[in-house]
Amino acid sequence: MQDKRIIQDIERHEKMVYDFTANDVFEMAEQLERNGAKFYGDAAQNTDNPKYKKLLIELSEMEVEHEKTFVDLRSELSGNEKASTAFDPQNESALYLRALADTKIFFEKEIDFSSMKSVLKAAILAEKDSIVFYLGMKEMVPEKYGKDKLDKIIKEEMGHIKILSKELVALKNQ
Repeated sequence: MQDKRIIQDIERHEKMVYDFTANDVFEMAEQLERNGAKFYGDAAQNTDNPKYKKLLIELSEMEVEHEKTFVDLRSELSGNEKASTAFDPQNESALYLRALADTKIFFEKEIDFSSMKSVLKAAILAEKDSIVFYLGMKEMVPEKYGKDKLDKIIKEEMGHIKILSKELVALKNQ
């Protein structure tokens, strides 16, 4: 169901009258990573289990590193890649991207932080959603501006799913 909503959002985006710049895309990716770091940080604060606290803090730190990667990529863009491709005096394209990043991946979810099972399930879903986003983003980013770095981040996000899934299975078996 969540994947279907993401596809619908992407289709709506494709029908919009303005294109996003590489700068816009990287800015949204940075927001996504900040949201992920906050999610994992909040979850870590709400668990007393040292093992899970350590795992969640490590995941939060990974998201911070991903954000730094996108900041670096964005800083390498030329003026043309940062320039808007359409008349957008109200900066609506950036606002749209920020709203999409804020609502679709790590936010707008009812999560019971007191239940590690709920946290793990929400985190797995969020990581899957972020992979779908990054796969779509790859189509919008030129090769010379970090497409290969997106592959690295996608692999890391997939690794997060593997870690989270392993922990969820272990929790269910206890």
